[in-house]
Amino acid sequence: MGIEIASTVKDPERIRERREQIIQASVELFTQKGFHKTTTREIARASGLSNGALYEYVKSKEDVLYLVCRHIHQEIHERLADSLSSHERAVERLRHAVASFLSVIRDMEDEVLLIYQESKSLPHHYLREVLQNEQAITDIFVQLLQDGLQDKSIQLSAEDIPLVAHDVIVLGQLWAFRRWALRDMEFSEFVSQQTEMILRACRP
Repeated sequence: MGIEIASTVKDPERIRERREQIIQASVELFTQKGFHKTTTREIARASGLSNGALYEYVKSKEDVLYLVCRHIHQEIHERLADSLSSHERAVERLRHAVASFLSVIRDMEDEVLLIYQESKSLPHHYLREVLQNEQAITDIFVQLLQDGLQDKSIQLSAEDIPLVAHDVIVLGQLWAFRRWALRDMEFSEFVSQQTEMILRACRP
């Protein structure tokens, strides 16, 4: 669930609906203008709310940024978890998961970039939670690699698994971070090369 953000509104469904409006508007604004150059008045207007009504659902712009980061991580985590295959061998599940993760990053490249550009503006308690959510996505690959050790379809030392899992995340996010340099590359080729790079690290 994450950190609870106080609201003066008592209806949970109304809170959910209004915060969804706020999040969607803020993703677009933060992507276009950046966190610091976006005002709460602009967020309220883009959300279809008055400035006063906005503060019924959040107390600060930092609350909004935290909600945005949490929403993005939840969507990535859910889409990746939903895409996990049922292949018998863990190495094939890993191959499929890497390709799925890369596709999610391609679809959400602006949102991924937003987190890395703007999360530094979060207060420490919010940033700690955002980093924990990032780790939860990484842990999906940690589990796949551990499964591969168990069925012997992956050959890594247990000590290397956390680093390789982080490598998967970084290589996947490369499409968002370096898309300006990869614009002439077919996405299917990017997926193929990145997936093979990861799988080579899992072979003797």
